[in-house]
Amino acid sequence: MITFSERVIRIARSIPKGRVTTYGRIAKAAGGGTLASRSITGILGKAWENGIKDIPFHRIVYANGRIWSNAKYHKERLRLYKKEGIDIDKQNRIKNFSNILFEFR
Repeated sequence: MITFSERVIRIARSIPKGRVTTYGRIAKAAGGGTLASRSITGILGKAWENGIKDIPFHRIVYANGRIWSNAKYHKERLRLYKKEGIDIDKQNRIKNFSNILFEFR
């Protein structure tokens, strides 16, 4: 039987280039409840540490379209967004968020 964590990893890896989704949408698609979205970063971080290096972290954003960023990763994330045609404003929000939001089915 596939675990919640395994579903989260599979789902996150399936986000198409040029699209984004939210922590909550990943949690819901993996079968979790409302609070499960808080566990997504931890699950994916552990997967990365265990060798799964193709997780597109930059495609996972907050529900309001804001991107996660810090001083260490900011330039690289902006490069990835630009490469995929995703426009970010000065407040670190995706400009056309509703148009590129990926919904799982």
